[in-house]
Amino acid sequence: MKSDFQREKKQKTEGVTQTDDISVEFMKLDLSSLESTKEFTDQFIDSGRQLNTLICNAGIAFHPLEYTEDGNETMFQVNYLSQLLLTFHLLPVMKRSGDDSRVILVSSYGHNFHSTPFTVDKIQGKQHNAGNFPRFHYYGNSKLYQILQMYFMNRRLAESNVCVLSLHPGLVDTEVTRGFQDNSWMTWGWKIARVFSKSSAEGAECTLNAAINPALKGVRDVYYQDCKPKNTHDDARNKDIQESVLEYSLSCLNDFITDDIRNEWKTK
Repeated sequence: MKSDFQREKKQKTEGVTQTDDISVEFMKLDLSSLESTKEFTDQFIDSGRQLNTLICNAGIAFHPLEYTEDGNETMFQVNYLSQLLLTFHLLPVMKRSGDDSRVILVSSYGHNFHSTPFTVDKIQGKQHNAGNFPRFHYYGNSKLYQILQMYFMNRRLAESNVCVLSLHPGLVDTEVTRGFQDNSWMTWGWKIARVFSKSSAEGAECTLNAAINPALKGVRDVYYQDCKPKNTHDDARNKDIQESVLEYSLSCLNDFITDDIRNEWKTK
């Protein structure tokens, strides 16, 4: 993104960089590393900036079975766990940044295709090997976790100025597909599907609506598609699943969170 921005800036692309009241700054963040994620939050907090809107949009799709340096299944960590860690540490900043702060979790319709029946003990995919790893289901799992996060966070933030929303941006033509370039049938399938996909600008509409629409001030626990509320899978609304995933997530983040965070977010 930084290289793309610099290229557009050098070309003096109209409407991208010729805006006086917008400042863009890039900070290093590797969501496959909990250490990198914590370093990012430390740097942001030390900057003294306010934070009104946190959009958790980064993600990978249909990635082969691999584990991060922290020992977590890659899609679980990149699409959900590191973004949860990010949110935990930045929430105090958001709470003092005005009366309308929002966390936007960019999930996917793909959450409907998560592993069923869902059980926490299968989150890391240890029962699979590289040959039989169901990428499609584990991508769906990672997107389910984001919606679960919306619910368990809002339950604890109900009396605060911070609201959490989730959404499906649509089928968008982005680099999210780079995770399955090793799989020929997925690659060919995407070539067909992209004919019906949205551009990046079109795909951003639902996210931006959730982030800045004044009419959504104070709105919680809503999942959007095409800027309209949509139902989620029943498992996403299951409080027991929400709390079990939170409890497991806290155990995975144990070395990167404080006792205060742990006590604030422990299962209730």
